[in-house]
Amino acid sequence: MRVANRWGIALAGVFMQIALGAVYAWSVFRIPLTKAFGWTSPQVTLTFTISIFVLGIAAFFGGLWLNKSGPRIVALTGGFLYGLGVFLASFSANKLWWLYLSYGLIGGIGLGFGYIVPVAVLLKWFPDRRGLITGIAVGGFGAGALVTAPIAARLIQSVGVLQTFAYLGIGYLIVTLAAGFFMQNPPDGWKPEGWTPSAAQISRQGGRDYKLGEAVSTWQYWALWLLLFLNVSAGISLISQESPIFQELGKATGVTALIAAGMVGVVSIGNAVGRVFWAWVSDGITRKFTFFVMFLLQLGLFWVLPSLTASTALTVVSFIILMCYGGGFGTMPAFAADYFGSKNVGPIYGLMLTAWGFASVGGPLIMAKMHDASGTYRDALHYIAIGVGVSAILPLLVRPPKRT
Repeated sequence: MRVANRWGIALAGVFMQIALGAVYAWSVFRIPLTKAFGWTSPQVTLTFTISIFVLGIAAFFGGLWLNKSGPRIVALTGGFLYGLGVFLASFSANKLWWLYLSYGLIGGIGLGFGYIVPVAVLLKWFPDRRGLITGIAVGGFGAGALVTAPIAARLIQSVGVLQTFAYLGIGYLIVTLAAGFFMQNPPDGWKPEGWTPSAAQISRQGGRDYKLGEAVSTWQYWALWLLLFLNVSAGISLISQESPIFQELGKATGVTALIAAGMVGVVSIGNAVGRVFWAWVSDGITRKFTFFVMFLLQLGLFWVLPSLTASTALTVVSFIILMCYGGGFGTMPAFAADYFGSKNVGPIYGLMLTAWGFASVGGPLIMAKMHDASGTYRDALHYIAIGVGVSAILPLLVRPPKRT
């Protein structure tokens, strides 16, 4: 039996994640939608919240499905639903409920199905590079806004916000279906030629491949869930309001909507780079210490962010914050595989992604409501700084499950 090129599969996974990660450019649509249809900021932000919440739930079911039917059918279904959902959003003029249904629900299901596949597949193809490959697997997702934000901003100016959804939906559909076709698992018992796990890799794992029910019965599983939830809550609050935050804080220095869209694109590189960088770092300094460092960094960065006005300073600080945000997604799949094995990582990590969904409910909506109440993002950003500072205690307490 001919074994597929694992690096080719990894490349296809990255392209698929780039298309899916375009959801992170949502803040570019916020102001145009509020102006065009009179919707409030929290109402528009709820679309993004629904999409990410549904992503977290759908990723769990996608993980179960790919364990039974293989990754390709799950990837193709996810890509189709995602592209369809974004395309259908072009018919949501004065129909907020349709925007929630199309972009939020249908698109979110597609996101969840599509997101979990490259993560689960590449962990099996790269047991020798768990941290690095999970960073690469989800790095494309973080880079999605880099490609989409500037394109979407220019399309909105030229053809309008609803027609932009139609064009983007067709583009996403083509890319995700093409990439999804390459998703496949390695043969049973396969491992890289000449590779054997090191003593450190063996010691990090609980001694066997856990089933989903066994994993969730350990306190370690829920500690990892909480780690992901806390890290996501901070970063996704910023992501959901990036463009308006940049325009508000940089108003005195001439940050326009178009400039802010470009900043969103640049900052999204941090999300992508962080997924690869911190995942790679975690192979050396351990996953738990990586989370500890990321929380401490965010404490300082969120605290100083409201005091900045220059576009360069805003971009740099937000870039590093999103590196930490992306780092959680890059590191956590390997963290889960270390503790519970890679055989059932699809459903195990898929269920863990519900933390992403629940974080998307709280963070962005609270941020939007606090801004509407006070007229500024300053207090919300300071509250986030305090939250991540307290969160830094948790990774120091986590340890692997006992061997059985």
